[in-house]
Amino acid sequence: MNFDLDKMTLKELRDLRAKLDRAINSYEDRKRREALAAIEEAAREHGFNLTDLTGAKPRRSGSVPPKYANPDDPTMTWTGRGRKPRWVQENLEGGKQLDDLLI
Repeated sequence: MNFDLDKMTLKELRDLRAKLDRAINSYEDRKRREALAAIEEAAREHGFNLTDLTGAKPRRSGSVPPKYANPDDPTMTWTGRGRKPRWVQENLEGGKQLDDLLI
């Protein structure tokens, strides 16, 4: 498979590059999957699963219960994580403490 790159148009060169990028990514993904399968098989042969050996913890799912509520409208709540809602910021600027907003 020989290519005379000097005789190819710009479009042909870009198409070739796109095909090469896809081929490289496909190759890397295939090799990664093969390596992972081999590692998992080796772990099984020794009576383990991969998470036992790597120490990876399963991700927790679910929501965090609200910790704070708006005193003017108790339906507006905040878990205490992430950016403060406007009503929290307004209460803090009004002289209240975060503990005053606890549920």
